[in-house]
Amino acid sequence: MRILMFGWEFPPRMSGGLGTACFGMTKALAGLGHRILFVLPQAEATSAAPFLNLVPAFGIPFSGADPEDGAADLLGRLTVRPVPALLNPYLDAGRYRDLYLSGGGRFRDATPVYGLDLIAEVTRYGRAAGAVACHFSFDVIDANGWMTVPAALIARRISGKPLVLHVHSLEYDRSGENVNPEIRAMEQEGLDRADRIIAVSHRTKRMIEERYGTDPGKIAVVHNAVTRTEAGRIYRAERRGTPRKDKMVLFLGRITFQKGPDYFVEAAARVLKILPDVTFVMAGAGNMMGQMIERVGELGIGARFHFTGFLQGEEIERIYSLSDLYVMPSVSEPFGISPLEAMLYDVPVILSRQSGVAELLKHALRVNFWDVGEIAGKIIAVLKYPVLAGEMTVKAREELRKIRWETAAERSAEIYRETVASAKAP
Repeated sequence: MRILMFGWEFPPRMSGGLGTACFGMTKALAGLGHRILFVLPQAEATSAAPFLNLVPAFGIPFSGADPEDGAADLLGRLTVRPVPALLNPYLDAGRYRDLYLSGGGRFRDATPVYGLDLIAEVTRYGRAAGAVACHFSFDVIDANGWMTVPAALIARRISGKPLVLHVHSLEYDRSGENVNPEIRAMEQEGLDRADRIIAVSHRTKRMIEERYGTDPGKIAVVHNAVTRTEAGRIYRAERRGTPRKDKMVLFLGRITFQKGPDYFVEAAARVLKILPDVTFVMAGAGNMMGQMIERVGELGIGARFHFTGFLQGEEIERIYSLSDLYVMPSVSEPFGISPLEAMLYDVPVILSRQSGVAELLKHALRVNFWDVGEIAGKIIAVLKYPVLAGEMTVKAREELRKIRWETAAERSAEIYRETVASAKAP
């Protein structure tokens, strides 16, 4: 099957879990023999994954990496086509303005933009990206994220091909009750006009039904998975060979309302009253970072609390390998791939009950994001009792064997086929 896919990001251009999910899903779909044209809202070239050829917007194809063992047959089944735009994942209007006025404004010399208006830029990208439908043949459209809705709808109108909207998060996840009405309206239009919807968890499916009034029969749930790497095996062995007395607890993610960094900081202060030698690390960036730094200072825990800033690639692998516990206290998490990544490195996990990944993991410890006492208590338990941590690690390995991108891709491909067949039916 030929799939026209729209997305916000793709490795190595990464800001969060969406790029990780798109990489894992497209690689697995390519492994099943499907061909994917992936359209990105960016001007500069992105390095090719081992299973794809990169086609920049100016049309000169090249491969950015040699195929890894066993991946040579995938090369060429996925093409990435960047489209000039200032858009980045998780933008709000203020961040877009900053990007436009700073270094991002250089794009003004290369392509016309609408200026400081984020929604207008999304619309402009939609027109440019949607026009791809005039030049390529495909069977189905898959849109990932609210910024891709206009592009997908234009491609649908031009081609007449059916649209599957893949929902990785919603404005209610990102902003709580303080939603941006224009973004919400764009999500609503996409949900209403899509032929089928894929939600990354049952939690997200319920939110779509309750917040947007969508027919539940239109929505299918396909859980995300995790990409295995050689680094995971290497760092696991390294970790087992270098036991440490001091323990390290990790938060890794965007430092925003949605991810609950403030609850992590408050729990850290409580833990340090009982276990003063523990080190807490907050890896990531976001609009709450300054507030978190100030709060750490107010609590007097700066000597045991470190901020790394945004990490990527090998830096992430290293931080997982150094950690004794991973905590994800998200306020609203549609799925959450990072706990699965932590488990690949034999790191025990505490995660929010308000997360989609909790539907899959039976042996991670669960907490309510608002219950700082419960979070602190479970951190202390894992760090004080090696037997508990060891049992969590063993059980996690068993669970990870069942969580595979190939399974997710097979189910997604089935949904594509059903959607195409329904569209052709009289």
